[in-house]
Amino acid sequence: MIELVNLNKTFRDKQVLFDINARFEPGLTNLVIGASGGGKSVLLKCMVGLIKPESGSINYDGRDFVHLPYEQVREIRREIGMLFQGTALFDSLTVEENVEFPLKMFSKMAPSERKDRVNFCLSKVGLENANSKFPAEISGGMKKRVGIARAIALETKYLFCDEPNSGLDPITSRRIDELLHDITREFNITTIINSHDMKTVYDIGESITFIYQGKIWWQGHRKQIDETRKHNPELDAFISASQF
Repeated sequence: MIELVNLNKTFRDKQVLFDINARFEPGLTNLVIGASGGGKSVLLKCMVGLIKPESGSINYDGRDFVHLPYEQVREIRREIGMLFQGTALFDSLTVEENVEFPLKMFSKMAPSERKDRVNFCLSKVGLENANSKFPAEISGGMKKRVGIARAIALETKYLFCDEPNSGLDPITSRRIDELLHDITREFNITTIINSHDMKTVYDIGESITFIYQGKIWWQGHRKQIDETRKHNPELDAFISASQF
């Protein structure tokens, strides 16, 4: 579980996040939605340690990520997987080498153990026979799946996904949604997904956090969203403007 308590972030004289309080549970697909510039990308960067908040705490299963000593912060970072919007694969490395990269960097596995783990992760995303291919030789959807395999290679406890459906066709987008949902459930991962895609929200949004102008504006389950939007004009405007 990840818990945010009174989180604030300011850039120069502009406050971007205002007293954010939220909980993200393991085994659920936790979606963070909101308009561009509303603060959700800054929130994600604070949570993974790319940006330090001015105040507040980010608790990973009771461990305060903001105020821990460096060595303990490194331990938490080893438990974090990240699926970047542009996948961020290394073009000069094969699919296998891309997935193996965090294992080489952060584990003490023998080469044979790394090979087994890579093959296991690739099987989980349906890419059993893609080991020797390079990123330039595979589709956008396959690249996303390689990114997911790499993100879970270290037996990830916390998975962050930044617009995982960006640039994908509708059918591939749904497959990525299903894959993230299934992996989250199977391995009891605390998964946080930043998304504009309302189809994703309605399909897999088990816990939804709507951010508006840097504040938590609404939290709930996808089954509550249609009733809530009738009484929440900001949420209704966001949903109505989406390409759903």
